[in-house]
Amino acid sequence: MGMGGVGGGGSGGGRRRRRKKSGIMSEINVTPMVDVMLVLLIIMMVAAPMLTSGVPVDLPRTAASELPSQTRPITVSVSPEGAIFVDEAPVTETDLVSTVGTLATVEDRVYLRGDTTANYGTVMRVMGLLSAAGYTKIGLVTERER
Repeated sequence: MGMGGVGGGGSGGGRRRRRKKSGIMSEINVTPMVDVMLVLLIIMMVAAPMLTSGVPVDLPRTAASELPSQTRPITVSVSPEGAIFVDEAPVTETDLVSTVGTLATVEDRVYLRGDTTANYGTVMRVMGLLSAAGYTKIGLVTERER
């Protein structure tokens, strides 16, 4: 009987211990996660420079001079009313290509400035006329937002 009481007390103590253990186990162990993150961080730090660097190429040297750069770009503007200007001079849609042709070659860059309130169709029509004439380097001029 005395032994049964001791056994019962022992099992009761065991139950208490189990509760304490389950209380400890319910806390999340963060250490393995931190270890994994640090390993990933190190891998990324090692791999990042390899991703950004290009293929090492020894470029051939030549005596040829650089291509002559355009002295001043040609600017085609479209006003809010739909009028077309080459630099400062007003032109019609029919004369646009010939006027730009006298000022620039097909290789030169042409800047197209369309007013914010200008008709979208007019700006696109001007762009279409220029590209149909062979001007491939057409840049749309914008203003940075403040």
